[in-house]
Amino acid sequence: MTGRRAGAGWAIRRFDDPDAEVPMDLGSFARVELGGLTVGRAEYAPGWRWSEHVGKALGQALCPVAHVGLVVSGRNRVVMADGTEFEMGPGDLFDIGPGHDSMVVGDEPYVSLHFLGAAEYGGEDR
Repeated sequence: MTGRRAGAGWAIRRFDDPDAEVPMDLGSFARVELGGLTVGRAEYAPGWRWSEHVGKALGQALCPVAHVGLVVSGRNRVVMADGTEFEMGPGDLFDIGPGHDSMVVGDEPYVSLHFLGAAEYGGEDR
């Protein structure tokens, strides 16, 4: 079932019918408006790196957006502006401040849901 369904006091949405989608080399970021929130779904292929596949087009080396979310599948390494590094995998909830780079680790695509920062992430919708 796809599309938007809503009634008085309820709504069901799916990422295959987003309000906006930001395509990028080796990935995409879909946004859905629901319950007064913008929820995002990031899907990145192996080899994806924020500084290369998002930041380069924006003229930025580090992501300026804070994120709170959940890793669904795959692995991602984050490098903060101060050099701190950490890795996230399936089931990890994350809270990452602005000023970071991130990259897919390994051969599996990375998928995460974003509950904070989705409205500002990825630059202009394309």
